[in-house]
Amino acid sequence: MTDYEKQQLGKTLWAIADQLRGAMNADDFRDYMLAFLFLRYLSDNYEIAARKELGPDYPVPDNEDRRAPLAIWYLKNPDDTAVFEKQMRRKVHYVIRPDHLWSSITELARIQNGELLNTLQKGFSYIENDSFERTFRGLFSEINLGSEKLGRDYSERNVRLCKIVCEIANGLAEFSTDSDTLGDAYEYLIGQFAAGSGKKAGEFYTPQQVSSILSAIVTLDGQEPATGQRSRLDSVLDFACGSGSLLLNVRHRVGLHGIGRIYGQEKNITTYNLARMNMLLHGVKDSEFDIFHGDSLINEWDMLRETNPAKTPHFDAVVANPPFSYRWEPTEALGEDARFKNYGLAPKSAADFAFLLHGFHYLKQDGVMAIILPHGVLFRGGVEARIRTKLLKDGHIDTVIGLPANLFYSTGIPVCVLVLKKCKKPDDVLFINAAEHFEKGKRQNYLLDEHIEKIVSTYQFRKEEPRYSRRVEMDEITENEFNLNISRYVSTAVLEEEVDLGAVNGKLVALEKAINAATDKHNEFLKELGLPPLPRF
Repeated sequence: MTDYEKQQLGKTLWAIADQLRGAMNADDFRDYMLAFLFLRYLSDNYEIAARKELGPDYPVPDNEDRRAPLAIWYLKNPDDTAVFEKQMRRKVHYVIRPDHLWSSITELARIQNGELLNTLQKGFSYIENDSFERTFRGLFSEINLGSEKLGRDYSERNVRLCKIVCEIANGLAEFSTDSDTLGDAYEYLIGQFAAGSGKKAGEFYTPQQVSSILSAIVTLDGQEPATGQRSRLDSVLDFACGSGSLLLNVRHRVGLHGIGRIYGQEKNITTYNLARMNMLLHGVKDSEFDIFHGDSLINEWDMLRETNPAKTPHFDAVVANPPFSYRWEPTEALGEDARFKNYGLAPKSAADFAFLLHGFHYLKQDGVMAIILPHGVLFRGGVEARIRTKLLKDGHIDTVIGLPANLFYSTGIPVCVLVLKKCKKPDDVLFINAAEHFEKGKRQNYLLDEHIEKIVSTYQFRKEEPRYSRRVEMDEITENEFNLNISRYVSTAVLEEEVDLGAVNGKLVALEKAINAATDKHNEFLKELGLPPLPRF
């Protein structure tokens, strides 16, 4: 499928969502829409694997028999289903019973079957609880099919679900879909729902243009970015991964086989489920990623709480778009945490540096970290100034990038990207002021490819350009008391042309002489005419 067709599919599905959700909030309807799209993907993937497993015994589809071929095989081979499902758990790591396949669900919706809701509920539960891998556990836990937002009673909810499923099925039928296409459609819908979610969008979505900047930076060689992209990353971490789009962007940039394993962490349960679905929809096998549900700040992930430093995991790349100026509860125990002990605890009113230090702690010595933060981290005082000062003195802050305002759905404030390294060669800090390089949109500003390429190229080759980028020595930063406010180092203000007062005075004197000479000549004519003369300057 071409990029244009993928975009059309996304638009078709969004039009369906916009039409069907009615008075329901975008956030609420998003969960139903994306869950059904994911069920379609799981079903397609499962039926392809089943066809391969059963070989010639797999029934040939019959246009007159609207049952799923697998349903026909189950009826003909009741004694073999247990062995078959055991094989499917081993090979695809989950099982979908024939009644729960997307083709079966859409048929129930088509005939307005009163058991659609119950069947969907059983199907979701079976996939979650009878799968081989924990990746599928609780995957549909936030899909409340009994919600009054769908209808006042079971009958109303069932009718509404029939309509939703039918419309989605009809929309998908217009296109030839595969897993990549469904993944792109899923990503498109996440972006559209983010646009309708306002401030809540920040919980689950990083704009693709910003994701592209971060993914490009962390996939370049950590020590010598100018040499180009690394051929492989053993691991990448996003500790506030939202729907996983930033991690997928990194994977896309290095290629399908360029990352050993993807790690993500997400506190919000609904968004955590979105991230797992998003990974699978984009063809990332459940053995290739690990998304954990838990709080990064208190470090709930046992894998990262390894008491033996030699066994603590570290990552080639760390990317993150954590919640801006998030209020948290720094405790005495956290003050002794290895992540914060040498730097101090971020203030209760803003956990920005706590997030940064968490990710930085798990970065490899030759790794690269890129994190999106509010501009306040660049200049705020108190403990934040002490943390910033130590990071600078230790040579860990490599680049500061100022982005335009109003790029995010969740906030209109301009943000910055901090690039950090545990071992960096340049003694200076590169400042990139890209705040005025954007395309203005109706609701949001956005970055064109040329804007993204300029930022990445400037970082890669550490280029300097008036009113855009500059390499600043530590002596100057020290003189500025470790304040990293970008405008101190790269001002976008247009300087007025310097006025040469001597030259201007000379011109004025010459003009005065010329005027007086012309006046004298004119007065001669006036005298001949008997008229009074004009005054001289």
